[in-house]
Amino acid sequence: MAYIISGFLFGLLIPYLARRIGKQIPAPMGLIWLKIFVPTHYMPWTKLKTNEAYMELFKRYVMRSIGWGIFCAAATFLFALNFDAVFTWWYIVFLWILLLLVEVDKRFMLLPDVLTLPLLILGFLYAAQNGFWLLIPEPNFVPAPINSALGACAGLLMPLIASLFVVWKHPEAFGDGDIKLLAAIGAWIGFAGVPLVLLGACAFFGAGWLINRRRTGPFGPAIVYATLIYAVFEFAVLK
Repeated sequence: MAYIISGFLFGLLIPYLARRIGKQIPAPMGLIWLKIFVPTHYMPWTKLKTNEAYMELFKRYVMRSIGWGIFCAAATFLFALNFDAVFTWWYIVFLWILLLLVEVDKRFMLLPDVLTLPLLILGFLYAAQNGFWLLIPEPNFVPAPINSALGACAGLLMPLIASLFVVWKHPEAFGDGDIKLLAAIGAWIGFAGVPLVLLGACAFFGAGWLINRRRTGPFGPAIVYATLIYAVFEFAVLK
């Protein structure tokens, strides 16, 4: 129950955090975190509630927050139910950062360093502490810290190599934020998982293009969806 409640509460905050982070870019990382929790401008509620346009946006914001809360609660419970109980909160933080990145990228078309860099560092720390959460320990496996570093390198280099084949026609194929996100995810899932996540993300993005008839759009959500499916599938198979 604690996981469901905490997931719901964090989900409620996702639209707020995404909005605050997006509005502070490109401020220094430390200043961004400060301004997230210490807003600099206030407007009396008595004045805001008389503004019909604002109230309409506020209603949409509340509904979006509730939707994120429900989804995040369900996803948090799923992670807590299936992954190693000793390190459950590592996985939950991994999940929460990814979900927050989805909202930021959808709203502002960017994947900020203030989220991707901590995700990368946490991936290295987790690999150093516990070994690898999607791998069954065997003598022939590469040690987790090395696998984590190789995964981060793969997440960094594979999009760059792939871009060489399409940059002449679509120079915006992979943004800096997409590459950093893949590197951070690679630190969590290891070298072998990065190509599968990248292929899955391309499939998600391609499906979205066919449905919405738009050639441009945020690629980060596709990366996150592919990562979560890969994580759950790998765990179910290895369990």
